[in-house]
Amino acid sequence: MNTLFKNITAVVPEGAGFKTLRGDVCVSGEVISGVGRVPEGFAADRTIDGEGKLLIPGLINSHTHVYMTVFRNYADDLDFTDWLFGRILPIEDKLVYDDFYWGTKLGYMEMLATGTTCSLDMYIGIDAAPNAQQECGIRAVLSRGLTGGADDPEGGERRLREALTEYEKWKGAKGLSFMLAPHAPYTCDPGYLREIAAEADRTGLAMNVHLSESLDELNTIREKYGMSPPEYFDSVGVLRPNTVCAHCVHLSESDVALLAARGASVASNPVSNLKLGNGTADIPALMKAGVNVAIGTDGTASNNTLNMIREMSFMSLLHKGAHGDASLVSAQETFRMATAGGAKALGLEGVTGEIREGLQADLVMLDLDKPWLTPHNDLIASICYSMNGSEVELTMVAGRTLYEKGRFLTIDAEETVARVEAMCDRLGTRK
Repeated sequence: MNTLFKNITAVVPEGAGFKTLRGDVCVSGEVISGVGRVPEGFAADRTIDGEGKLLIPGLINSHTHVYMTVFRNYADDLDFTDWLFGRILPIEDKLVYDDFYWGTKLGYMEMLATGTTCSLDMYIGIDAAPNAQQECGIRAVLSRGLTGGADDPEGGERRLREALTEYEKWKGAKGLSFMLAPHAPYTCDPGYLREIAAEADRTGLAMNVHLSESLDELNTIREKYGMSPPEYFDSVGVLRPNTVCAHCVHLSESDVALLAARGASVASNPVSNLKLGNGTADIPALMKAGVNVAIGTDGTASNNTLNMIREMSFMSLLHKGAHGDASLVSAQETFRMATAGGAKALGLEGVTGEIREGLQADLVMLDLDKPWLTPHNDLIASICYSMNGSEVELTMVAGRTLYEKGRFLTIDAEETVARVEAMCDRLGTRK
């Protein structure tokens, strides 16, 4: 299907930043075929009036656990250790395939309705996430969480085998790619991490990890191995140019330099880190060192939303206040983290993340006719500082409209919500 966004304002790349352009944007099948122009021979099957609208590249959620929607508002106001080991891990053991499947579908609904077209998902329910992704049509990078080592050799081997089997089964599926996901420094011992790194070498898969999220983690790893968490991961071959490191709250100057030297990306999760009392990542220091920074929401068990527009606002505002410098982490820089920075982190640079001819048509149309967006002075600043996600009118992935004006076109919203509510009753998550 060919779509013409007629006379629309679009956010397009300009040098290292972005600008707005008023004109036509053409989509031919899955691909953006014209920006500011109508290519020769283009015939639109659908024309969308762009008056009063803003077209942006789809947002990229670079760290989340989509299935965790069932845990939304279940484990709040707890410190990180109690939250993870006291509430989340025990109830995760009760989940079955349908829980992962319907929880993931609900997460995709929330992301589409708030402008996210792609996510890096660390999950544990085999086949549920790929099935949900294929039916929904959203773009996804999936990574089965891996924990194990000498204390749990059989479990670790089983999880790695599941991850590799799922990758082989689903590789090549539309809009879907995979990473290997050694969960965290405190859940994977050196031998297990080396085994995962060897599989990454064999398969060419990138890695997705939690790193330096809490002070407990920092102290545990230093006491056990005499190293910081980044040094520990580096010693076993996990830090690489295609490794995505989520959180990175507690980093020394040498840790920042190490991440930069290895070319790893950082997926910062400001809301989750604040809510769990883990602190604030030094994003300005990472940016200054040349580290590619992306943005994630984490799961709804700790955020409690998957709303990237909300996350962008926190990302920019938090560091201005924390450092006492209003110029830090600008709207332009934040927008890049949520789009092109995410694409680079997920190995999708040149595929998505920008409105550029030849890239996949992962696009979001926003309604500018809102009192809180008026006047339209700086629209990129408006995204970061004025929007809340309700402005999303249309979400398109690979040229296919998945969400429009409150309707989900590939998901049965009523059934999905009913299934998740029933799941909560069974699991006993309600107060």
